[in-house]
Amino acid sequence: MKKLWVLALTLSVMMIAVSAIAQDTTGQAPPNAAASAPLKNVKGTVKFDGEKAAFVADKDQKSWDVMNPEALKGHDGHHVELSAHVYTDKGAIHVMSVKMLQ
Repeated sequence: MKKLWVLALTLSVMMIAVSAIAQDTTGQAPPNAAASAPLKNVKGTVKFDGEKAAFVADKDQKSWDVMNPEALKGHDGHHVELSAHVYTDKGAIHVMSVKMLQ
């Protein structure tokens, strides 16, 4: 009977350890977050107000807050095409790449 308890305790500890290791600790967004913020290519103009950046889309003249303004440094007033994750619920974008337009 004592061996059975030791075996059960050992298996319990192993299961807890395995589940702790298997948990996602990378700090990445959950998989459904990408679905709510699709990657899109949009054209428009970059505007800076101090350290805060905004992007005004050509299509509808909508202004988007830029979540990572450092990606657009040096592009103030430029007409660009962005590849960005668009968070419509927040009115914000996260820029992945920038291409200058003429």
